[in-house]
Amino acid sequence: MILLRRLRRINLLLLFTVMAGCSDQASDLDFQSNSNTTIGGDVQKKNAALETDDEILELRVAPNPERNAYFGDLHVHTTYSFDAFAFGTLATPYDAYRYAKGQALTHPGGYQIQLERPLDFYAVTDHAMFLGVAKEAANTNSAFSRHEVSKPLHNLNEEDNYGETSLIARGKVFSTFVRDVGRRLKNGTIDQKQLVDISKSAWLDIIKAADEANVPGKFTAFVAYEYTTSTDKRGNLHRNVIFRDSDKLPAMPFSRFNSQNPEGLWDWMDNMRAKGIESLAIPHNSNGSNGQMFKLTDWAGNPLSDDYAGQRMRNEPLVEITQVKGTSDTHPLLSKNDEWADFEIAPYRVATKLPSEPAGGYVRDAYLRGLKLAAGGISNPYKFGLIGSTDTHVAGGSDQEVSFFSKAGLLDSSAVRRGSIPTDVVRSKIYNWLLPGAVKTVAGKDYMSLSSFEYWGASGLAAVWAEENTRKAIYEAFRRKETFATTGPRIKVRFFAGYGFDENLLSRSDIVSAAYQTGVAMGTNLIAETGKVPKFLIWATQDASGAPLQRAQIIKGYEKDGETFEQVYDVVCSDGLEVNPDTHRCPDNGARVNLADCSINADVGAPQLRSVWQDPDFVADQEAFYYVRVLENPTCRWSTWDAVQAGVEPRPDLQKTIQERAWSSPIWYRAQQDE
Repeated sequence: MILLRRLRRINLLLLFTVMAGCSDQASDLDFQSNSNTTIGGDVQKKNAALETDDEILELRVAPNPERNAYFGDLHVHTTYSFDAFAFGTLATPYDAYRYAKGQALTHPGGYQIQLERPLDFYAVTDHAMFLGVAKEAANTNSAFSRHEVSKPLHNLNEEDNYGETSLIARGKVFSTFVRDVGRRLKNGTIDQKQLVDISKSAWLDIIKAADEANVPGKFTAFVAYEYTTSTDKRGNLHRNVIFRDSDKLPAMPFSRFNSQNPEGLWDWMDNMRAKGIESLAIPHNSNGSNGQMFKLTDWAGNPLSDDYAGQRMRNEPLVEITQVKGTSDTHPLLSKNDEWADFEIAPYRVATKLPSEPAGGYVRDAYLRGLKLAAGGISNPYKFGLIGSTDTHVAGGSDQEVSFFSKAGLLDSSAVRRGSIPTDVVRSKIYNWLLPGAVKTVAGKDYMSLSSFEYWGASGLAAVWAEENTRKAIYEAFRRKETFATTGPRIKVRFFAGYGFDENLLSRSDIVSAAYQTGVAMGTNLIAETGKVPKFLIWATQDASGAPLQRAQIIKGYEKDGETFEQVYDVVCSDGLEVNPDTHRCPDNGARVNLADCSINADVGAPQLRSVWQDPDFVADQEAFYYVRVLENPTCRWSTWDAVQAGVEPRPDLQKTIQERAWSSPIWYRAQQDE
């Protein structure tokens, strides 16, 4: 379109030049009327100043039937979220989408943040509960600001008041403003309609921002929000709700005010679906749920049923496995034979210092529970795919270790406030005076401990395999669970299973189309075939800006005689190394990190890892699931980067290095053909 407009301008310029300056010589270009002119005829060609340009501009990439990998973030908070506003965030949904497309954004701490590369899709997911309310309470020109509960927020983000006292006050918004507004709603001293009108206005603006940002074929912006609930004992049960379309949406999102019970959310989603509004919910931070996210009873404590399983899977086909508040793959107490289980473990319930029960709170444990339920005759409610996201509360995600700025705005905007480098004596005394226990002493040095910031991680990303970058194609990938998660690097993971795969598949030029035609992709069932043993195709590709890959693994879970078990298999090693058939492990490839400057030895590792693998312990009548985990070579954790950049020793009680990773959605081997 730009080229066509320019050509039109050129034609007009020629025409006006000829008519204005050379009118008595017009015959040179012969713009005179001719009664013999016919469309497409010779006379018409003689009257043309330029030859017709028949070139077609392809402004939208043609769909790829073998599907492309698209990376995005489905968990983003802006100034409309009550907590983000309290953290100093002024960025709007419009700013958030500009950030996703590659533009710089001002962090509440006053510095600029920017993605290394633009993302392919994004969703602003502001909290439905108190949507836009904190921002309105702070605006002294608003009617809502006149309520007594609003006074502590007056002009909160309009003054240069970011000192230590201010940070404590901001942190207390959770326990004061939110609680007090909730109480006054119940006793009627705050008008419910006033609150709803504020939230409706913010919701309409969020929708508008997504529609303005959405460019089919180039960038996908989903309309979305967060349903924020928990158990009475602070077990996290938060979900992000993603809408497929924006032409028909609810006037107001469903929140904890409507139901504390997530089953109420599913009822509402089913009701909206019956009215033509399609959506899905994505649970996150199961690690902080105190074992309640994947429990074996419903909200009321009743045993799970087929109806429960059907409704849950209809509305929640995906789970967020990794984000800033920790990773929820598995826990060392749950997977004692998995050497990589101790990865970015955040041990507390969300927004507390209360320990969180691991069982029932991690993805792998949920998959195993699903197998056991199915063995007992109940439909599996835990056959979900995997994504990652950031849960940023400053409108832009922080998923790079080297430039990590965490998520809580002013509260964790510096290395000192994140607790990764020591604080000075004066600040230590101020904080301990304002909030006893705010500083933690480790090896004789004082570190900030306002929250559990030191356990947070630079993570993660959602990824899909889809034909094109549109709402329709990406949402369909969500629904079929052809999704994978990464801790930040854009590692690409393919995972297929079938009965016709062999080693020659790896050398075929049509490897992907052949895998689709003769097998099944991640997120689906592989049905047993009598006398046949399945094989699995694993293909992982390094992020060009990340570290080389070290190994690709398959995590297997299976059911036997009413019990469940798990096994970790290294499937393919870097550097030409071979898997030990007895231990199922790759040898050490020699990858090392220099903690003095975080440099790595770049001569080891692999740009890609591929294999056709057969389970050496396969049992035909045994129900099982398989998913891929890909590990990079070790690199510095963000807390080590903070220390290196500050010229101090890394905090001794934190992990110095990590192995960034990616996970595929599972493939479920179905020994029974009853689904």
